[in-house]
Amino acid sequence: MSSSSTSSVDVVAALLVRDVDGQYRPARADEVLSQARRVLSQRMRRGATMSSPQAVRDYLRLEIGGLEHEVFCVLFLDAQHRIIALKQMFRGTVTQTSVYPREVVKEALGCNAAAVILAHNHPSGAVDPSRADEFLTQTLKTALALVDVRVLDHLVVAGGEVRSFAELGLL
Repeated sequence: MSSSSTSSVDVVAALLVRDVDGQYRPARADEVLSQARRVLSQRMRRGATMSSPQAVRDYLRLEIGGLEHEVFCVLFLDAQHRIIALKQMFRGTVTQTSVYPREVVKEALGCNAAAVILAHNHPSGAVDPSRADEFLTQTLKTALALVDVRVLDHLVVAGGEVRSFAELGLL
């Protein structure tokens, strides 16, 4: 195959955007990711029902999967598992984040949440939860249970992969 036919195949397969002159051109990777974030953010908007765990995974993969530092996020849900808020609660280093259960409980009460989904990333690329992750999850689950807030899941995001504590039987 000649290089001209290869490039035309790439252009045909590419997503196109209209530039300021009204001409269509292949979208850059950052434009595609930006639009994907917008679409997923709309799905994750306040009041949306969490009927699709895959939408949560996709959103988190885009938002925190590529970060070079750890972050700990909490998705606050009402009694019908509709989204109240998704908040990045804590930011850490390349290898760890300090998470304060008291602050998570305060935020859950402030949002009037009935349930939460916890999430954090592993910049190292190792998607499996550590013993410290398991201990933290149990600590948060116990603390939040005292104020009638259920922990539905804890997701670990590493690049394009996501592991679910619930699916691993760790909740």
